[in-house]
Amino acid sequence: MTALDLSSPVAVVGTGTMGQGIAQVALVAGHPVRLYDAAPGRAQAAADAIGARLDRLVAKDRLTGADRDAARARLLPAESLAELADCALVVEAVLERLDVKQELLRELEGVVDEDCLLATNTSSLSVTAIGGALANPGRFVGLHFFNPAPLLPLVEVVSGFATDVTSATRAYETARAWGKTPVACADTPGFIVNRIARPFYAEAFAVYEAQGADPATIDAVLRECGGFRMGAFELTDLIGQDVNESVTQSVWQAFFHDVRFTPSLAQRRLVESGRLGRKSGHGWYDYAEDAERDEPHTAEKRQQPAYVVAEGDLGPASELLSLIREAGIPVREEEEDHGTRLVLPSGGQLALADGQTSVEFRDVVYFDLAVDYRRATRIALSASQDTAPQTLTEAIGLFQALGKDVSVIGDVPGMIVARTVARIVDLAHDAVAKGVATVEDIDTAMRLGVNYPMGPFEWSRRLGRGWAYDLLDELHVREPSGRYAPSLALYRHAYASDKREGSTS
Repeated sequence: MTALDLSSPVAVVGTGTMGQGIAQVALVAGHPVRLYDAAPGRAQAAADAIGARLDRLVAKDRLTGADRDAARARLLPAESLAELADCALVVEAVLERLDVKQELLRELEGVVDEDCLLATNTSSLSVTAIGGALANPGRFVGLHFFNPAPLLPLVEVVSGFATDVTSATRAYETARAWGKTPVACADTPGFIVNRIARPFYAEAFAVYEAQGADPATIDAVLRECGGFRMGAFELTDLIGQDVNESVTQSVWQAFFHDVRFTPSLAQRRLVESGRLGRKSGHGWYDYAEDAERDEPHTAEKRQQPAYVVAEGDLGPASELLSLIREAGIPVREEEEDHGTRLVLPSGGQLALADGQTSVEFRDVVYFDLAVDYRRATRIALSASQDTAPQTLTEAIGLFQALGKDVSVIGDVPGMIVARTVARIVDLAHDAVAKGVATVEDIDTAMRLGVNYPMGPFEWSRRLGRGWAYDLLDELHVREPSGRYAPSLALYRHAYASDKREGSTS
């Protein structure tokens, strides 16, 4: 099944920000586009707004004047649903309420031809439930664009329980013909992105609630160490705390209060207080013009250690040995059967975050996972109240000698980046095992939909097959609520690795 022919009219019902964006995408691709909104005058206003955006594209040399004029001629506001009768595709982008969407689609079904493809841009409702109102739900599909639709390339093509393969394929190929990157997924809560991205927010909030670190420090570690484009606190301020929490609540409730998706009480209080982020002038951060910018906790300059001893294989942190040598610090490597660590001159030890805590050991300082230790500009360290001051001093000095800013956080198991990445990897494996999407589509969705530095499976391959499982297993021991219990899919993934390596553990 091929994409819709460019001569086929496309309609968008609902002319808010997302509706206008989808209409612009179809219009620039070459389709005649009809705009409809139940509120009088809004369709015309939306058409005018799209026209103004086309003017800006011409000013930026992204569109020719002739193409703009042709696009404007193809854009028609509609005063009634009856004017959409000849459309080959109708995308609804109305209020996120099941009853509203169902009623609209029932009306549309009585207007359009039998071969017209009907689609929803819902981000949080069940495609199956919306399509349940139709006499022919086989032609109904989810087309979840990301905001702003003209700029972001990802489109999740969601097949409801009754969606037929022909309709899903036509929607997929049409999105691709529009210059988008479509990914196919089943109709499950959150689809791909909003399902697998939940730990990015949840774990940052959990570290904050445990008083492990303040928002500015957590955000800085996620950006400068984890490689994420933005930290969780600044990103939710940008999205809107009410919007972000609403998605979290929706996914949690749709999964029957699965503890893995439990919302944050701290975020709930923020929403209740009216601190919704940038749009209200205050969220996790204060956006008043005279407000002082919150800065991450950064350790003062310390003396670098005279040498380090590397015991065992540092795994995902092995690159540190080259960096330490390049900094002029001697490294002696020793075989070790019972762990992997860096031993400092004081006798204290540095270990990669593994889900355990410093208080459980004598003079152990943990360091966080980095997406790339060479490129990282900040490293988080965690220590307990019983850690010897000299051990922490040497640990700070070591990473500062590598050119890194150092943030010392509380003794939180899994730290910040490590626990976040492990949970993202786990949810990704779980999603594939349950038929939500393919490995390739999940990696694509997370890179393009939320700008992750790499997809969960790319991360998993780089970190080692058993890394995420081992870390979550340790976290689960320390917080046995079920939130960190590794999925069966991740267990199988790690166990298969052990079997290949000849281990029976």
